[in-house]
Parts: sequence; C-alpha cells; structure tokens
Amino acid sequence: MTQHNESLFARIESRLRDGLDRDGDEQSHDTAAATRPRADRHHQRNVADLMVQCLVQEGVEVIFGIPGEENIPFIEALERDGHIRFVVTRHEQGAGFMALTYAHLTGKPGVCLATLGPGALNLTLPVACANASNTPLVALCAQGSVSRIHKESHQIIDLVSVFRPITRWTNMILSPQAVTETMRKGFALAQRKRPAATCIILPEDIAEQPAPADAEPLSRALQVHTVPTPADIEAAADIIAKAKHPIILAGNGVSRAHADYQLRVLSEQLNVPVATTFEGKGVFSDRHRNALGVVGFMRHDYENFAFDDADLIIAIGFSIQQFDPVKINPKNDKKIIHINTFVEDTDAHYTTTLNIMADIDTTLTQLIDALRERDVTFENSESDIRGLLTHEFESRKDDDSFPMKPQRVVYDTRRALNDSDVALVDTGALKMWMARLYPTYLPNTCIIDNSLSTMGWTLPGAVGASLARRGRPVLAVMGDGSFMMNMQEIETAVRLGCHIVILVWVDEAYGLIKWKMDLHNGHHDDVDFNNPDFVKLAESFGAHGHLVSSADDLKPAIEAAMMADGGVHVIACPVDYSENIKLTDKLGELELPG
Repeated sequence: MTQHNESLFARIESRLRDGLDRDGDEQSHDTAAATRPRADRHHQRNVADLMVQCLVQEGVEVIFGIPGEENIPFIEALERDGHIRFVVTRHEQGAGFMALTYAHLTGKPGVCLATLGPGALNLTLPVACANASNTPLVALCAQGSVSRIHKESHQIIDLVSVFRPITRWTNMILSPQAVTETMRKGFALAQRKRPAATCIILPEDIAEQPAPADAEPLSRALQVHTVPTPADIEAAADIIAKAKHPIILAGNGVSRAHADYQLRVLSEQLNVPVATTFEGKGVFSDRHRNALGVVGFMRHDYENFAFDDADLIIAIGFSIQQFDPVKINPKNDKKIIHINTFVEDTDAHYTTTLNIMADIDTTLTQLIDALRERDVTFENSESDIRGLLTHEFESRKDDDSFPMKPQRVVYDTRRALNDSDVALVDTGALKMWMARLYPTYLPNTCIIDNSLSTMGWTLPGAVGASLARRGRPVLAVMGDGSFMMNMQEIETAVRLGCHIVILVWVDEAYGLIKWKMDLHNGHHDDVDFNNPDFVKLAESFGAHGHLVSSADDLKPAIEAAMMADGGVHVIACPVDYSENIKLTDKLGELELPG
C-alpha cells in the first residue's frame, strides 16, 4: 500500500521536523498537533480544501476510509476544516460497507475514501453493492499525478474505467475549476429517484493546486417529489377493482419513501395480503393479519402459494435485483402494477400492466382515496400461510439439542431483541433462515443485502449503523465464513467505542454452498475449513468473547450483550445445518391444506 513507500515516510519525517522546530525539541509531535490551531493563516486554500468545503455543504458528517500518500492533501484539508469526522478503518472494503450501512439508515449519502491503485480497487465491492441495492454512496479516490496517468506507472490503474460500470457516474477532477460542479453532480446523482453510487477521483497534483479565488460550493437543490397523474390513479383503481385475487409485493423502496403507514392502510382497506422481499423486511409488520412474510427463497416457499393464486401483483418499491420475478410469475400471466420512483426493470416475467413512477407515499395516499370511493375490498384467505410460518418459527423453541437447530437460533435471537433493535443479516445459509423466520415489525430493523448478496458486510456495516444510531446497540448476524472476511474491523469498532453484538453461526463451512451442492448432486466438496478460537480472537482486539455451550445459553448471552454498557461482543454459536436439506425437501413436497 502507498502508506509504506519511501516517499510517504520522507514527507512524514519532514512534517515531524517542522513540528519540532516550531514547538520545541522537548514537545512531542502529537502534543504539538493538539496545541496548534486547525487553520493555518499562511495556508493558501487549495483544491482539497475546496473539495472539503463542498462536502460540508452537502451535509456530510462522517467519512470512512484509509489514508494514503496520494490523499494526504485531502486528509490535511479535513483536519484544517474540522467539520467532518474521519473514521480510519482497517480495510477499504470495511470503509465502504460502513458508509453503505450509514447511508441505508440515515437516507443521506454515505462517503468513503481510498487512495489510488490497490486502495481504490478494494472499494469496488461495497461500491457495487450500494449501486445494486439503490443506496446513495459517494466514493472518493485519490489518483497519481496527471502527468503520469496516461502511461504504465507505479500503482496507476484506470479508475474511471474500473468504477464506471458499477456506479451511476464516475468522474476524475482534472482542473481546479471543475471541483464544485463535480462534487455537486456526484451527490445529486447519488440521490436521484433511484439512489445509487457515484465515484469522484482526485489526482494528487490537482489536489494541491490553488483553488480558484471565487470558487464556492454549489447549493444543494431542493428535492422535488413527483406526484402521480389523476389518470394513473384512476387506471390503477380500475385494474384493482376488476381483480379477483390481488396481492401486494413490497420492496425496500417503501422504507426509502417512509411509506410503510400508507402500505398498511392500503392492505387493510382492500383486505389484501402483503409479502415483502428480503430487503423489504419490516415495511409491513409480521404481526399484521395480512402479513405473508418474505419471498426470495431458493425453493417454492409458503408465500409462493399466494402468488400462484393471484391474478394481480401490486408491486410497491420493488426492483428485480431483490429477487427473480420468475418465482412469483412463472407463466407471465399476471397483471402487474409497478409503483416506484423509477421505471420498472426489464424482465420477461415482470411485464407490467401499469407503471406509476412517482413518490410512493403520495401515490398510495391518492390510490387509497380512489379505492375508498369505489368501496373495493376482497376476501383474504391466506391465514394458512401465516399459520405455517408461525408453526415453523416456533417448531424448535424447546429443542435442547446442541449444536443448535437454526430454528431455535432464530427464535431465541428474536426474543432477545426489542422491536426497534437493528439486526444486520449477512449472506449465507443463515440468511435463508433469518429472512424466512425472523419476525420483523418496523422498517430498517432487519437489514439484508439480497441485491449483490455480499459476504462479510455486516461486521463493518454494524460500525456504520452504530454511528447512524448514535451508540444504540446493533446486532450483526454472520456465518463463520463471512465473519473471517472482515473481522479486522473489530479493532475499528472497539476504538470508536461502538456498542455492537456479533452473533457468529458456527459450522466450519461455507454453509449455503454446501446446501446447494447437496441439493445439486447429493454431496459437497471443498467447502469446509477450520476456525480460530473466537473468544480469544475477540479478546485480542479488546472485545468481549463468548462461546455458546448449550441451547439455553444463547438467549441470555445476546440479552446481556445488548443490555451491556457498550462494548463490542462476539458470540460464537455452533449450529446444526442438517436442517437445511430437511427444509428444502419439505418445501419441495409442500401442498397447502384446503
């Protein structure tokens, strides 16, 4: 990495000498830095300073990242300004996932920083994840001097070409005059009606050039919400009124639009069942009589029977990245009303009858009024599906076998958390169990990535969530495979004083791939591994470690960690994944009664 080359050490040594010369040979560099004013009155504002001013204007409060030689001018500008908190992480991937989760919970663009070459390349995964899941994120990357980016040169990668396919917009600042417009455009595009990731690249020599004397950050534009036309509302009401068995499919766009209340009113008024995507969990309370749970499992699950019977799907805040529509519309014979802030995605099994591209909350409000005037209501007969879900959720609540059954782990995890506690669920076999069975009652309290389905995001994500929730406890649920991918960010969490509980489902294998291999050909290969001592590992970082030793041990361990006076807690729980094949076998033979 660029932090370790000789040029950086020379520059740091020079700065240390300068500090000693000014403040006395007996004074340490750290003490001198603490006593000097942030602003240097002799410093001429440069491009990096102007860039930081633009970030402040955009409302940025925190940036996650790793410093490198080429972004030293930017780091210094952050320190001079003093308005934005910079969180040093242990890996750029961790920085990106922290920014992504911070954005998910706050609704504001998350910002992450990397240096050139390998540092920037490490950001590509979380940037692509944010772009796929419609999360606003702005990645800031350093680059080598303009004089050498055209040729093969040390650590030079064509970053514009790298990031362009995985962002809405990527641009490199090539002149001081371009700073304010580039920064405004980067944030504006990240926050459009379909949120996404953008990337802004700053060469090191441009960063140190003087900023134009008259350059000031551009004002943020007011967000104008598009309202549906009366014709749209009438057309939707007509289609719904003529349906026999409508069903609502709710995606994560509902939570972005804060439209969960109107979703509930619409369901109750029509008496229509609601299923959510994995990413939409919580936008419709699982306590509600019309709740069907989630769709998106790899087999024909309980909720799919409701879609089999439906002749109309009212898709609200849905995008096809969240799961393949063929699972709910295999014959492409259902009418679909698409309600979202952006146009429907192209898919042979998601051919829409009507598109309403407008503010979701406003659209639902007007649709509710139109349907009320028509007195439209339906007979909902999906209680059997709810009964099956409830039965499975409780099926192992008294099972004392150890390693624990997945159903018991989910049941005890739910009982240990309050309704408003946030659980981040990683990718793996555990995601299937948590998504299907973990009852969720409020938006953004069970966060799952089912767009890019990235492993290892929840541990750094919990750091971002902790900052977004201002220290309230956050639960990260991970498999042992995903835990080891970014476990170094435990140090970041401890250093920041985060209150995080990391629940590791331990099976010493890539469990989801083992599951799929067993389904595919009856056996599995090359998916097993060994683990470290998780308790000692946690303690080596300054965190608290706990190994679950019996089925009755898990719930008290989670409760104690969540109610503790802060701290990072790692709870390792051995899990019996032999239930996986039993589940898919059961669902493959499932027929609903009646």
